[in-house]
This record gives sequence, structure tokens and C-alpha cells, in this order.
Amino acid sequence: MGIEEQTEEREVLDSIFPDEIQSISENEYRISILLDITNDDGDDSEPPTMLLQVKYPEDYPELPPILDLLPPPNAPVHPFFSVASDKQRLLWGLSETIEENLGMAMIYTLISTLKDNAEQLIAERQEGERQAHEQRLLAAEMEENKKFHGTPVTPESFKSWREAFRREMEELRIKEEEAEEIAEKRRNRGKEAVVQLTGKQLWERGMVGKVEEDEDDDDSIPFEDIQKLKVEA
Repeated sequence: MGIEEQTEEREVLDSIFPDEIQSISENEYRISILLDITNDDGDDSEPPTMLLQVKYPEDYPELPPILDLLPPPNAPVHPFFSVASDKQRLLWGLSETIEENLGMAMIYTLISTLKDNAEQLIAERQEGERQAHEQRLLAAEMEENKKFHGTPVTPESFKSWREAFRREMEELRIKEEEAEEIAEKRRNRGKEAVVQLTGKQLWERGMVGKVEEDEDDDDSIPFEDIQKLKVEA
């Protein structure tokens, strides 16, 4: 009874998957399953393919089939699916379907369930990446907005800013005074400084009498000149 059912199921599968099924032995074969997924913008990866290897035990379908999941040779890497990493999860996901279909031909149902589960797994990962991408964009936008909003002012932050500003202004004033002093020295370099003495300083230095004598000498007229003036008159 099991052999007849196995033969009939294999004939049906050959008609449904003429290009996807590959015989290994009389009771063992592989079926290539191409997943239907929609890539997001910017994702140029090819839809992944997996190989479901089926082996009938002698009493199938009263006993479950022996299943394995393999990647195709030289399969390109997909960002959201890996047969090697997802194999156990996908095979375990068939347990309930196998239990429900014991006693009946079940391979086509298992292929449909496996395909749906794999596509759902990829869709969940794509959605997770979309959310992560949105979070990264939001974080970048918030960071950019900080440049325009600035830091909130508190009494403590204002006091700290005011003290720093005053120190900066005082340092700037000192630097300007030092620069002006250096410039003044450079302008007077090689020149005698003219010092205007006060009256007290002139007195203390004994220069008052000398100044007066010099003035008197300048105003006096020689005696010979006076005699000449009298004669001429």
C-alpha cells in the first residue's frame, strides 16, 4: 500500500514541478523551491532558492518522510536568508503539518508550508531592517537639530558662561595693553624722551636762577651799542 501511494505522489509531483524535481533514487528526490519576495529600494539581491530533499520510509505516508534542506550549489548570499542558518527553524516549522497529514500524501503540502514560512521569515527581517533604518535616520535628524536648538540655559549654566566671558574679556584687555605698550616702545626707540619738569623739580635741581639769567642775557643791550645810539642822536 505504501509503495503505491509513494509512486502516485511522485507522478503528481513530476507533473507540477517538471523542471524543479531531481531524482536521487527510487524513493528519494530533491525539489528546488524558489522564494517569491519583494526587495526594498536599493536591494538588488536575487530571490533565494532552497532544495528540499525527500526520502520515503517504507511505510510512508503512515510514517513521516525523511526531510533535509540544502542550499543550491554556488548560491548567491542573500541579506535576509541563509539555508545553513535557517534550516533547523524551517524544518521544525513543518512538524505540525506532518502530524496533521499522516496517512495521506503530504509532500506538496509540506512544500507549500515550507515556502510560506521561509517567505514570512524574510519579510519579518526586511521589516526589522526598515525599522532599524528609520531609527538611524531619526537619530541622525535629532543630532542635526541639536546644532540649531543649542543647549537649554539654566541659572547655573548662565553663571558659568558669564564668569568665563569676564575672564576672557579681562585676558583680552591685558593683551591689548601689552601690545600697545610694546608698540609705544618701538615708536620711541632711538629718540630722546622729552620730559616736562615741574617748577618744583626745576627748583630742586637749581635750574631756576639759570633760566632767569639766560633770559636776562637775551634782553640786555651791550654798552658800546648804547654809546653809538647817543652819538647818532
